Formats: sequence, C-alpha cells, structure tokens
Amino acid sequence: MVATHIRADMEQAGGTMDTRGAEARSDWRSLLPIPAAAGASLVVGAVAYVLGHGQAATAIWTVALIVSGAPLVWRTMRQLVHGHFATDVVAMLAILVAVLVGQHVAGLVIVLMQSGGEALERYAEGRASAAVRALEQDAPRVAHRVSGDQSVAEDVDVDTIAVGDRLLVRPGEMVPCDGVVEDGASHVDTARITGEPLPERAIVGTRLASGSINVDGPLTVRATATAGESQYARIVELVRSAQGSKAPIQRLAARYAVWFTPITIVVCVIAYAVSRDWQRVLAVLVVATPCPLILATPVAIIGGVNKAARAHVIVRTGGALEQLAEVTTAVFDKTGTLTVGTPEVSRIVATNGMPEGELLRLVAALEHRSGHLLARSIERAATAAGVAVSEASDVSEDPGRGVSGMVDGRRVCVGARGYADECVTGDARPQSSPADAPGLRAHVVVDGQKRGTIEFADQMRPGLPAFFADLERLGIRRTILLSGDSVAHTLAVAHSVGIQDARGDLLPGDKVTVINDLVRDGEHVLMVGDGTNDAPALSAAHVGIALAGHGGGITAEAAGIVILSDELVRVADVIRISQRTLRIARQSIRVGLGLSGAAMLVAAMGHIVPVAGAVLQEAIDVAVILNALRTSR
Repeated sequence: MVATHIRADMEQAGGTMDTRGAEARSDWRSLLPIPAAAGASLVVGAVAYVLGHGQAATAIWTVALIVSGAPLVWRTMRQLVHGHFATDVVAMLAILVAVLVGQHVAGLVIVLMQSGGEALERYAEGRASAAVRALEQDAPRVAHRVSGDQSVAEDVDVDTIAVGDRLLVRPGEMVPCDGVVEDGASHVDTARITGEPLPERAIVGTRLASGSINVDGPLTVRATATAGESQYARIVELVRSAQGSKAPIQRLAARYAVWFTPITIVVCVIAYAVSRDWQRVLAVLVVATPCPLILATPVAIIGGVNKAARAHVIVRTGGALEQLAEVTTAVFDKTGTLTVGTPEVSRIVATNGMPEGELLRLVAALEHRSGHLLARSIERAATAAGVAVSEASDVSEDPGRGVSGMVDGRRVCVGARGYADECVTGDARPQSSPADAPGLRAHVVVDGQKRGTIEFADQMRPGLPAFFADLERLGIRRTILLSGDSVAHTLAVAHSVGIQDARGDLLPGDKVTVINDLVRDGEHVLMVGDGTNDAPALSAAHVGIALAGHGGGITAEAAGIVILSDELVRVADVIRISQRTLRIARQSIRVGLGLSGAAMLVAAMGHIVPVAGAVLQEAIDVAVILNALRTSR
C-alpha cells in the first residue's frame, strides 16, 4: 500500500533524522504509564493518609517516587553523558532533592508534571498530524489491472503495480499511481493534489497524478510510476519529513535552557546559603522545571506546518518555516512562476477570406482528438469564444509536427510550417518557405489552401501587482526577477508587476551567483521557482519555494517549501503563517521562562512550598503548550 511505502521510506531514512522527531510519531498513549502511576500513587497515598494510615501513605509515596522517577533521572543522566545539557537537569535535581528531604508528594508531582507534559505534547503533535493520517487513510489500496482482453480487470494490491501496467479507473475512484490515459474520456478532480476547484478534462494522452479522482467516465491508464513513487506518496512523505524535522527555533529554546539551568542552580545555592533550608531549594527547583515549556516549541512549529498543509502548501522542514519568517529579499523566476507557464492563444490570423471564428472552430474540432499541449490551449480559446465545435474524423497525428483530419467534410491540417506546407495542394504549394518570425504559432491549411495561423504566448498570472504589494506589507524589502529570457523582456515584465530589480539572459549558474552575492550582503533570501533549471537557486537561497502545479521532481526536492496548487499568491499566505508561528513560538519561550523566573524568586524567599510550586509550574507549562497550539488554528 502507498502508506506502507511511505513508512518504509521514512524508516530507512531514520538514521539521518532527529531522534525527537522520530519519537514524535509514536503513540502518545505509550507515555501514559509513568504519569498514570505517579497520579494513582498520589491519590492512593492521600486516601491512606486521610484514613489515618500515615506511615502507609509515606511508604506508598516513597516507593512510587523512586520507581517512577528513576526512568526520568536515568534518561537525563544519559543525556548529560552524551553532552546534552538541557532543562531536564533541573527536573532530575528536583526529584533527587525530594527523595533526600522526604518531600515525596512534591517529587511525585514533578514526575507527573514532567512525564504528563511530554504526553500532552505528543498528543498535540498527534492533532497536528491529522492531515497526514487522513492522506494515508485515503490512499488507494486496490487497483484494477487490465489484461490483454480489455473486458477483464483483475483486482490487485497497489503494491504490485509495475511501470507499464494498464489499469482501469472507474468513476468515483482515485487514480492509484501516476500514469497516462490510453483509452476513455472523463473529468478528473485534482483538488487533493493541486487545490484547483474545477475538474480537468482527461482524454487519451492526458497525464494523471495519483490521488486525483475520476469523476464521470471509465479510464484506462498506463502506469508511469509505481504507487510508492507516485505523486500522492511523495506528498505524504513531504509532510512526514516536515513533522520529523528539528527546527532552528527549537535550538533557540535549547540555548535558553543552557543559561536558564545555571541561573536556577545559582538561585538554589543563594537560597540555601541564606536560609539553610532544603525545602526552599526544592521549591526553587520545582518551579524552575520548564521542560514541557521547551517541548511546547515544536508544537508551535508543527501547528504551523499543519496550517500550511491545509492551504495546499507543504513545508518540508520546520527550519524552512522559521527562516521564511525572517526573509528580507524575495527572488522570482519568470516563466512558469510569474507567468502561467502554458502557452495560450494570443492571436488568430485568418487569410484568404476565412473568418477568424470559422478558422478557430475547424482547428478546435481537430485538436480535440490530439494529445499535444497546444491542443488544450486551442480548446480553451474556442470555449472562451463560445464556438460550437464539431466532431472530427479520420484524424492522423504526426508527433511533434502536426495533426490532420476531416471536419464537416473539409480536410484540415494544423501544425508547424513544414507540416502545413506538405498539406498544400496544386498551384498553392509553396516553392520555399521563409523562416517564421520569433514566437510560437500553428499554421492552418483547409482543403489544400493556407488559411491562416494561430499564435501563442505565455500569459502573466492575474493579480501580480496586488501580490507584490502584499509582500511589501509582510516586510519583504526587496524583490528581484531573474530570468533566462532577454533583458528587455525581463525588465518589461518586472516593471508591469512592480518588481524593483530585474536581470535577464541568465543561466542557472548565474542565478546561483546572484543569490550568493545577496547572502554575502546580509540579505535573508527567498527564491521562488518552478522548473528544473531553478533547482540550484532554490538550494542556494535561505528558503526555496517550488511551484509544483506543473513541475515537481528535482525542483520540489531542492526546495524547503512546496506549493501544490498553481497559485503564486500562496507564497504570501505561507509567509504570513510562518511569521505568526515564529511569533507564537517565541512568545511561548519568553513568557514561560519569565513566569518560571518570577516563581523562582518567590520560592527562594520562602513564600512557596514545594507541592504548591509543582502545581504552579504544571499550570505554567500546560498554559504555554496550549498557547503554542494556536498556530494550527
């Protein structure tokens, strides 16, 4: 199954992943025995104490503290041996001091706080992983493999699909793997993959991505990838890798811990020197135990990752989400990024008395049977013009050159100049053909005579000026356009959408050089692109965002963030999400440590007893974790 492939891939990569990220995927219920035992011991001991069995209550609390606290102390000791100096040290010291001074109730509350806070954090991460689990659960488990006789379809496990297999996809079913339509016609809902709300037309030659839903007609699809290597599996794996990453903001929290722990020890020393009271020392240690606070930081990051996923944006690493919030300069590719990336009909030139509408009608009828990319553009132009398209017959396609057939009793040829020239008959046949002017066009011949051309051009995405104004409001001080297109055209595009700086005639290596120069100048750089040629620049930038609507592959692998839909405005959305996530994460760290610090001073002056301090710290930690959960809303 697809989910099985994904889990296997992630297990194989486990050696390079952070151990906490791997643990985060475990069931939070596996962490319940320790806090459950500590809580139960507190209750049972309290009942025994109320019934007058003070010695029995003390024995219960002592044994429970030693048994439940030992795993936490041992784990912290192992971390210290390996050089990990974290806030767990404070909790360990608090447990040891509680045992030494006989404050077993306070010690058990610390154990409950420490282990229970970690279980709460795992539960929060489980909530953040709901989108991933939904993707896995919805993955197709069964495919219908077609034998030589098309009337026979055998149900097989998707794991057994091989490249080249012919698969039947019935209406209402999910496409089990990437493939190409070999027979049938239907509409396909790609919203799960691209975010596009309208179904797309699927005919012979249409490429389908796994995870798409067949809407209204059976399709026979030739597999071009196995289920585990198809688009749907890659999407789930991208989300998984994001949730398993250790973000820089977590390392920032660890740096807070490096100075907070020594300060705690100093306060303990001062409190004991002034009062000679171990109870005060224990109270300080109890209120200064902020490990669940530190655990709240990945909750904020994962919540932001989950929120981005709901907007059809895959954040591959938590670090990318943090870095995006700090971006000062945004660099954009042109073709396929600022432009649609698909040539559209820009002009119809009809000659020899042929009306433009009639020329478009004849060509659209023929192109309806073609699998060429430009055929879809012509169909869209005919639909936009309200042209009634007839059915073509006797269609013959010469791949890469053109297509011909009969439309309403007329012989129509559409294609490159050389192909069209071959279709011209009689005295109309040209002796030589001058070269076409720059640009993409299809030549049309009807009944052996040239009747005109259809010209194509890449269109700018709508709403770009508003998009760049939004980036400026989000704190992006500088925008740059890098393109392999001519300098003049690149400058014209930049001026039309409000980009401040533009550079053309660039090779992929040139783009990397520009980005490296920006980084050396102290800029925090975002690169947005969609093509394979953008992959080096995406890797060179602090953060790379790939538009995967009509790309993916190495481009998505080189980027830290992948936008599944073909919508550039999602870039502003994910920047907004990242800024809010980082703001909440830092707020959690500073407020939590501030409250713990204030409580330490009060405890050092003898105004907080250990048990009350443990309850107070638990409330602080839970509040901080719940605050971090706001990033997923």
